[in-house]
Amino acid sequence: MPQPWVIIGGSVLLPNVGGMLGGFITRSQIKDWFDKDLKKPSWRPPNWLFGPMWTSLYSGMGYASYLVWRDGGGFDGEAKTALALYGTNLALNWLWTPIFFGSHKLGLAFGEICLLWLNIAGCVYTFYPINKLAAGLMLPYLGWVTLATALNYCIWQMNKPAIKEE
Repeated sequence: MPQPWVIIGGSVLLPNVGGMLGGFITRSQIKDWFDKDLKKPSWRPPNWLFGPMWTSLYSGMGYASYLVWRDGGGFDGEAKTALALYGTNLALNWLWTPIFFGSHKLGLAFGEICLLWLNIAGCVYTFYPINKLAAGLMLPYLGWVTLATALNYCIWQMNKPAIKEE
């Protein structure tokens, strides 16, 4: 069995690697599409905040997954459902960026982020009986995705093609 710090490191690194890969898609779209072409609400966070925020959120959720894995008996114990939800969470999280920034599908991205939000809530719910700290570490992530969901919805609505009345 590897040392705990190796497992912790891998747990924290995994979501960050996915986030970094998504960052390549995001960075290529910020100046020419996101900043120039889209109308955005005045309350949106500044672009510079997203990188540090996602790094801290990914690190917290990665550590939370480690705590659940450790205290819930791994993939063969009571943590099986919680870890499956977490794996689905990573996939949904990483999928949003190519939909929104890569394909510019704002409505589809909104539907996808709503599924992500429900999944995060499910993670909090299933993490709690196994490790309360792990559930608590997912709450800032849930809060940020709540903001991102509202932002995605507003951007989608603000940039819908105008319906021409005849």
